[in-house]
Amino acid sequence: MEKQMIISIGREFGSGGHAIAHKIAEHYGIRLLDHNILDEIAEEKNLDATMLKSWDEKHKNIFASRRIKGLSSSPEENVYLLQFDYLQKIAEKGESFVVVGRCSENVLKEFDSLISIFILGDKQAKVQRIMELHQLSENIAQKLICEKDMKRKRYHNSFCEGKWGDSRNYDISVNSSKLGIDKTTELLIDYIDRRREK
Repeated sequence: MEKQMIISIGREFGSGGHAIAHKIAEHYGIRLLDHNILDEIAEEKNLDATMLKSWDEKHKNIFASRRIKGLSSSPEENVYLLQFDYLQKIAEKGESFVVVGRCSENVLKEFDSLISIFILGDKQAKVQRIMELHQLSENIAQKLICEKDMKRKRYHNSFCEGKWGDSRNYDISVNSSKLGIDKTTELLIDYIDRRREK
């Protein structure tokens, strides 16, 4: 039986983290989990995927949230817990996968097969990438990057002990602007292969 591989990828918006995750998953022939995880949960539990996605990656309001008999009144927290339980369940089955975000470096830290990565980028390179991908002006791209990263940071930090983007919480952090998407992917695949040789 082939050794399990779980690759967790956190990323700054515009760094190309999702593209790199896709390339890594494709290279190893394993599935990529991102927003599609909510479709899988909805199908498994007979829930409305659109409703789940409306609460996805949102931090909980600690002043409006209550826990009664172990249940939360926070829809954000409930969606978070559904995803975390799902990730742990498929990891426990021994499945290999790449997961983008979802606090996965924290949720799956008990698994020896976990390799956690954080991808960042230079500000101007990220702006340029977002401008090209979404046909946006420079000002709008800058604003979108700030909004997306703030959202990710607040979401992550409301559910995890470690801080989002802090290199101490990941096995490796890399600036994709220095080598570009393809070369950064190659570097990470080499790192993953060396880790798996241990």
